[in-house]
Amino acid sequence: MPFVPSEAPAPTRTRARLLLTGGLLALLGGTVALALVISSATGPDRADPPSATPTTTPTPAPNDSVDPADTAPATVEPSMSAIPPPANLPVVDYAAAPGGFPADPDPMSTVRLREGLHPTAKVGAYDAPGGKPRAFLAPTLAGVPLTVPIVERRSGWAGVLLPSANRTLAWVPPGNWKTVALRDQLVVERKTFRLTWFRDDKPVQTWRTTLGTRETPTPLGRTFVLGRSALVGNVYANTDVFALGAVPDDPDAVPAGLRGAHIGLHTWYNDDTLGENVTDGCIRITKSGQRKLLEEIIPGTSLVVVDKLPAATPGPLTRD
Repeated sequence: MPFVPSEAPAPTRTRARLLLTGGLLALLGGTVALALVISSATGPDRADPPSATPTTTPTPAPNDSVDPADTAPATVEPSMSAIPPPANLPVVDYAAAPGGFPADPDPMSTVRLREGLHPTAKVGAYDAPGGKPRAFLAPTLAGVPLTVPIVERRSGWAGVLLPSANRTLAWVPPGNWKTVALRDQLVVERKTFRLTWFRDDKPVQTWRTTLGTRETPTPLGRTFVLGRSALVGNVYANTDVFALGAVPDDPDAVPAGLRGAHIGLHTWYNDDTLGENVTDGCIRITKSGQRKLLEEIIPGTSLVVVDKLPAATPGPLTRD
């Protein structure tokens, strides 16, 4: 959810606001869905964040050296039965997720999440394997095909990152979902303003970033790419944006017109603020970097925000 600093030039003072209505997804300045509704407002703010609406989903290049861990059969555990979920439970959508779900047990882990879960029908989302149903996950979220990364498996159940929440899991019982292989991972370091793209656990490219302010920080922990969308205007350099599963840690800290939006990953109409904390929580990178990721990254790919990696980020820093 990018925001342009109040002292920015006039063009950056126009805030794109995504509305969550019908099949629309709102992002801090973006949209995720089949359609985008944008209204403009002038005034001192930053710039708004992106949203996600899948247009063309990139297909990762063939893997020449497949990690045995990606192909080894999973250990079979006795399956734990599920309580049938009541039909009146909420369906997780672009608004804040329902409560009652457990915290991510290892939110700062930078271990790649290798599989995503895609519901093939509406499935119950529970607070534990064999636990209480809290909501439903549908095959699409606001019109976007939903893939959530699998964090853990237990007794036939899959623990997945919950959309529209931060550092939170939901447990899904066996049936009515399929897995999607995830080869990529994005890691953002807040202290060094770096985003590194990894494929098959090897660094591919690193870019300088612009991140959230002290009042609206880019949320720490692991989240994922929800989808992509195109936004009207040149603020985003005529380049699609990614909507993430994450939301602002403090929804009341963002401008009123951006509440209900998601954190986004996108570019900006200039690179003047790279290396600075000026957004409402969104992650900005260069235009060429964003376009490269749009070619390569698929929905469900994990993105982890840390203060700093324990070792120096490998690989060269891309300047453009």
